[in-house]
Amino acid sequence: MASDPPTSFTAPATGAVQRPSRGGAWLQVVAALLWLPQAAVIAWSIGALQQGSAWNEVWKAMACFLAIGLVRALVDAAGLRLAFTAARRYTQQLRQQALQTLAWRAPTDSQRPSPGLAASVLNEQADQITPYFARYTTARSKVVVVPLVILACVAWFSWVSALVLLVAAPLIPIFMALVGWRAEAASQKHLQEMGNLNQFLLDRLQGLASIRGLGAVPSVASQLAATAERLRSNTMAVLKIAFLSSAVLELFSALGVALVAVYVGFHLLGQLPFGSWGGQLSLAQAMFVLLLAPAFFEPLRELSAVWHDKAAGLAAEQALQALQEPGPRLVGASHHDAAAPEVDSNPNTPHGLHIALHGVGFCYTEGGAQVVNGFNADIQPGEKVALWGESGSGKSTVMALIAGLAEPSQGCIHIGGLPLDSANAAALRSRMAWVAQKPHLFATSLLGNISLGRNLDDTLLRQAVHSAALGDVLAQRGNAIIGDGGLGLSGGEALRLTLARAAANPGCQLVLADEPTAHLDAETAQFVRQGLLQLAAGGATLVVATHDPLLAACMDRVLPIQKDSGSTLPFCDDEKRKEGATV
Repeated sequence: MASDPPTSFTAPATGAVQRPSRGGAWLQVVAALLWLPQAAVIAWSIGALQQGSAWNEVWKAMACFLAIGLVRALVDAAGLRLAFTAARRYTQQLRQQALQTLAWRAPTDSQRPSPGLAASVLNEQADQITPYFARYTTARSKVVVVPLVILACVAWFSWVSALVLLVAAPLIPIFMALVGWRAEAASQKHLQEMGNLNQFLLDRLQGLASIRGLGAVPSVASQLAATAERLRSNTMAVLKIAFLSSAVLELFSALGVALVAVYVGFHLLGQLPFGSWGGQLSLAQAMFVLLLAPAFFEPLRELSAVWHDKAAGLAAEQALQALQEPGPRLVGASHHDAAAPEVDSNPNTPHGLHIALHGVGFCYTEGGAQVVNGFNADIQPGEKVALWGESGSGKSTVMALIAGLAEPSQGCIHIGGLPLDSANAAALRSRMAWVAQKPHLFATSLLGNISLGRNLDDTLLRQAVHSAALGDVLAQRGNAIIGDGGLGLSGGEALRLTLARAAANPGCQLVLADEPTAHLDAETAQFVRQGLLQLAAGGATLVVATHDPLLAACMDRVLPIQKDSGSTLPFCDDEKRKEGATV
């Protein structure tokens, strides 16, 4: 079950994210086509010098060449910037949509992606999408337009040269496609191995203390070495395929340019008088054809250079889409910006929320065994109730259902007189506070871990710190950064920080605590009990799931939960009740 859910939620974006526009790609296509007038200026200048024209005419041509080159550079830079901006925006939208989907997945969902895999996809693999749309789509647009325009210009002067280019061109994409199919499969396998390695590292780092205690460091190190070796092997396989595709392109493009150059040379020497329209080519015409021949293969060469971006980008896009696969979601995940419902508006009633569960049942997998079956409860506003039962009886599941972190498979839940459904869940959750057995602490400041990004008043924050007895910690450490997972804080300080989070929740009307005193020493457990009672002192409803008889004795009543519905468990003996009453 998730710990410390935020007090306000933003629903995931609905609908498919639109792919980036190709405006930047077409600008770069225009920039590539500007080479044609530049080549014409160069060819004319060479022809003019051969015919003995004045140098001033050549200088004018060179000035025209430089002007066109400047325009070409500006257009290409604008197109490149526009393409990367659109691709980056699309990548961020995909990443945000996947992140929101993960945030709204129910903590009870056993099919949720592991944190290591999700972090790898969102942080590393998602970055492969930007080059795919910024570079590959541009190169593909150039391949569609530029070679055809150049082929038409070459054919205008020499049909033989155009025929050579036309024969050589299709061989390149055919062989590149054959190589590309293998490259895409290799890229998907490579990204999967990266995710597995990140997942492996995260799991082992989280359990590093247990690994060292059990003396399993050598075994884990060997597993890590084997996983890293598989990643290295897959990386080299991807690189080999990338080099192979480049070799195929260079071979056929070099052959095509060489054949055109050989034909033009022998044609000017008079050895091959055919192939042109109405006579022999002039020097200027021949130079124009020669200058266009390499440019004909340039888009194909560029496409080959970014071909790996396509394979990696598609694999990353599929990985992000896999994170968005449908599954159990938080109640209210399809609604956002919900207005706060009117609950318990009668000023004569306590400030807490009324909770009613009618025939509630829940199972973790479709068609699986019911963890909770036919559970009924009626908790009055401001009442303090303990859910009591043996391990596995479903206490934490009932708490998750009340918080809307999971949707019951049967029955219904009403909170504050409103059904806990998609229309009301988000607003109702904003009136709840959660105290977890093992709170998750973020790598941020002490006050940042209390506010959780909420815009809280400084006075409220100080009151929360004081109520949780964190003043000494704040005075000693200052508002320094806490390590991820609470590194630098003791277990008791972490729990006190959790109480401060709940105390800093403005307008809290329901406090939910899941095994808050489990595995604590007597002094810390007593402080937690006092903190929970203080949270409920203002009239908020308090529901705790506990094995602690002292905590249960502090409650107004106990709701027994047992696997076989209908049976009850004893509350606790009189000694425990008296001892708890003195807390």
